[in-house]
Amino acid sequence: MTSTPSRRAFLRGQVNETLRQRPPGAAAEMAFHDACQQCEDCVEACPEGIIGVDEKGLPFLDYTKGACTFCHACTDACSYDALSPEREFLWRGAVEPSCLSMNGVNCRTCEDHCDERAIGFQLQTGGRAQPVLDEDLCNGCGGCSLACPVGAISFKQIKPKTEARS
Repeated sequence: MTSTPSRRAFLRGQVNETLRQRPPGAAAEMAFHDACQQCEDCVEACPEGIIGVDEKGLPFLDYTKGACTFCHACTDACSYDALSPEREFLWRGAVEPSCLSMNGVNCRTCEDHCDERAIGFQLQTGGRAQPVLDEDLCNGCGGCSLACPVGAISFKQIKPKTEARS
């Protein structure tokens, strides 16, 4: 999750509100707020049980319960176009400074749990290893976050890739 408030939160004077990671196929945050009817069909449909509901009744991904398999059961269950399988999932992992490896402790748990092989380690001086996350390979599933013993993996929203026009 990112600590940068959305534009909507800022305009409402809620500058401390954090942007929640919505389920795969979610519309842009403002459109998602408008389209989602808080029916919780996506929550019930998720076979991994990782979709929770925030204080406003809106679904979000809770990677403390598991990783997303991108099965799209949540998008199939959504009748209101808040979730659609055609939309790109715009969340990617980010390593926080509390990472054990960055602090001299030999740990490669996130790398071991990344099915996409998006996390590698670059040796540094002093016996440390710097985790390197490849945004192009990362799919934002949360497997690394769940496995991290100190919770040093967070998620950030990326900009959508635009197609080049000829």
